[in-house]
Amino acid sequence: MDVLQVQGLCKSYDKFALRDVTFSVPEGCIAGFIGANGAGKTTTLRSVLGLARPSAGRIRLFGMDAEKNEKEIKDRIGVVFDDGQFYTELTLKEMKNVLSPAYSSWSEQDFSRWMDRFELSQRQKISSLSRGMRMKFALALALSHKAEFLLMDEPTSGLDPQIRNEFLDVLAGYMEHGGRGVLFSTHITSDLDKVADTLIMIDRGRIVFQEDKDVLMESYRSVRGDTAALNEEIRPLFMKITEGSFGFTGITKEAERVRRLMPGALIEKVSVEDIMLANLGKEAPQPVCGHGQEEKEETIYD
Repeated sequence: MDVLQVQGLCKSYDKFALRDVTFSVPEGCIAGFIGANGAGKTTTLRSVLGLARPSAGRIRLFGMDAEKNEKEIKDRIGVVFDDGQFYTELTLKEMKNVLSPAYSSWSEQDFSRWMDRFELSQRQKISSLSRGMRMKFALALALSHKAEFLLMDEPTSGLDPQIRNEFLDVLAGYMEHGGRGVLFSTHITSDLDKVADTLIMIDRGRIVFQEDKDVLMESYRSVRGDTAALNEEIRPLFMKITEGSFGFTGITKEAERVRRLMPGALIEKVSVEDIMLANLGKEAPQPVCGHGQEEKEETIYD
């Protein structure tokens, strides 16, 4: 079963548009949502949450239409956004008291446990929190009402490595319970090397791929070699080539052919970042959105 299904999503702004965005997040899966800044990650997540109104497309969570069942769905999801979206003049306890009544399964016991684990005091004002502490507080809130799906927008951006690792450990523990899912938008692709099950890439408002992470990692290879060996037969085998005074580095999905044609080249495994960079800016057919008014709103389309 898919926890989240997005089908044919379209949304237009003055200088940007989501075009026929289609993907899904299966139950039991951490899905990494990747793309350069401005690719459309945040606009997509805002659309899923009903914070931006699409001009076309369908969104379903837990098999239910997101628009028709908004209250029930939001009761079952946890949200962690990079800006926190908190009232900074409130204490953590006051902010919790504002949000907790919205959830039918809110657990004060769980909230206290997470606050203790993250070493946060409910007496602190939100304005006094560091970025890392705000993200921990957001995660504590998201995990204190039995959420079955976590929607996370750049949750580890700007955090130091220790806090990021703690964050990823919490996600791994969260997924030990069945029937859950996570959509994790980030440009820190090294985090996804550690925790993601599947990768979804968006570029210039279009989905480039949705693939099992392990399959992707085996499909691509990084190649280093002598630039002089790059001829008209070999160059087309690379999706991306960076040339320098000491040779070239390229990303390919044709590793065996490259190995035969360039026996002296060094062929290595890739990272998620390598895969993302290799797919940036690739030309693709321009999808056409369905009928509907394409309204103009504030420009938020990371």
